[in-house]
Amino acid sequence: MNNRNGLYFVIGALVVLVLGMGIYILREESKPKGVEISIGEKGISVEEK
Repeated sequence: MNNRNGLYFVIGALVVLVLGMGIYILREESKPKGVEISIGEKGISVEEK
């Protein structure tokens, strides 16, 4: 019975890992591409994304 619980835990952990990676990849791909301009205390910063 203990082996079965460990197997369920490993399968559950893998499902959570796959879902987490999928969400991360979707967020990274949906970020806008281009140029980011920031104005701060140190002046103007231009960063290409």
